[in-house]
Amino acid sequence: MSHTAGIRQTQKLKTRQALLDAALLLLEHQSLSSLGLREVTRAAGVTPTAFYRHFEDTAALGVALVEEALGSLHGLIGAVLAETGDSEERLDRSVEVIARHVAAQPAHFRFIAREQHGGVGPVREAIAAQLFRFAEEVALALAQEPGSAGWSEEDLLMLGGLYVDHMVITTSALLEAGPQHERDVVRVARRRLRLVSIGRAHWLDEAPGTD
Repeated sequence: MSHTAGIRQTQKLKTRQALLDAALLLLEHQSLSSLGLREVTRAAGVTPTAFYRHFEDTAALGVALVEEALGSLHGLIGAVLAETGDSEERLDRSVEVIARHVAAQPAHFRFIAREQHGGVGPVREAIAAQLFRFAEEVALALAQEPGSAGWSEEDLLMLGGLYVDHMVITTSALLEAGPQHERDVVRVARRRLRLVSIGRAHWLDEAPGTD
């Protein structure tokens, strides 16, 4: 890549990030469905034409915000799940990772919480896809544990989904509580995870054929 091309690419990335940052700031006070393209470009200091070089519409921008908020969590949670040792300890550490991420990017997670059931279809679908991917990753990690012997893939995915649902609930609780009550939220989250783990330990005790 030539020096000039490199400068252009850097500027392109800066403009794209400026649009994302401006949208996120505006979305602190409104939903994505009410966000106007000109609002975003004005806040980012670029022309509407420049917007279309990066995003097809505000829904596409919202999908990019979903990826920005949740994409990096996959690696962090994956690293915790890949650690050796007690599964409860790893789940405890996953709660800590989520708490740190929410504290570092509260606006991103307020956006996710608001738009998960919001009016913009592509963004709802993007959030659902990310959460399902988390459930699959958790189920895959759980399948490697001795305690999962005899579990079906369907049941492991169901359990992974329970843990992901718990992650979503914890995220919402952290946003509501604020930094001053973060410790209480984390404590309750860990207790709930232990309750799920107790149920997991006895899942195969269920009588054959029971729905």
